[in-house]
Amino acid sequence: MQELLKEMHAWMDAYMKSFHTGDEEVMQGIRIKEIHTGYVTTHAIALAKHLRFSPHDVALAEIMGLFHDVGRFRQYSLYKTFNDAESEDHADLGLKVLAELPFMKKLSPEDEELVRFAIARHNKKEIGPVQDRRHLVFAQLIRDADKLDIYRVLSPYLTPDGADKAPKFVASDASQLVSPDFIEDFKAGRQADYRKLRTHGDRKLVRLLWVYDINFSWTLREIVKRGYIDLIIRYLPEQPGIAAGVARLRTYVEKKCAGQDSAGI
Repeated sequence: MQELLKEMHAWMDAYMKSFHTGDEEVMQGIRIKEIHTGYVTTHAIALAKHLRFSPHDVALAEIMGLFHDVGRFRQYSLYKTFNDAESEDHADLGLKVLAELPFMKKLSPEDEELVRFAIARHNKKEIGPVQDRRHLVFAQLIRDADKLDIYRVLSPYLTPDGADKAPKFVASDASQLVSPDFIEDFKAGRQADYRKLRTHGDRKLVRLLWVYDINFSWTLREIVKRGYIDLIIRYLPEQPGIAAGVARLRTYVEKKCAGQDSAGI
């Protein structure tokens, strides 16, 4: 498995570099995705070890982290956007890329199917039906690892000035206000539909609502430790309903962080 991992890392590194260009605006997004891939892979390994996975399963988690966003690069090449709603679901596109790679067949059929399942579900609003506990836990793991790093990616763009410097790949109104339907989701403590993002304020609130979709206490503790939640809250607008949503969120975070994790696979 270690030799296969080396082969996969070498291929992914070369693949990402093949999208380098002299266009600085494009390169801003490509660099973000390259760095994000590295962090998510690292988080996936750390979480797998925290959950006491076998060395084989830690390697599978590493593969999922490495390839979870492989579709992003072809997405931009084909559609000149990272917006799934305006192009193609990047996880589904990633599966098409992986299907073209002969070294994926060096995995057992069961492992390849598990990797493909977790990657397919990493960006969906919900994981959806699963055939067993093993599929569920791996899907939860890569979703957590991905979200943990997206909080880092978002951090520089939270201020009004920072929003203007954000990559221009996802169109949205420049307003810092949050749409009323998103505030209702926040007050209720439920996930919002990111496809309905309309403002910078919406984007911040949707990321904050991800807290309710974090699966493992380890991940949420890492998010809290890095100050990501407080940072987003600091830059939320003062609108009716926001304070109630924040209070509900803080109560949830305190309880979740006190929990213990068990993979059960």
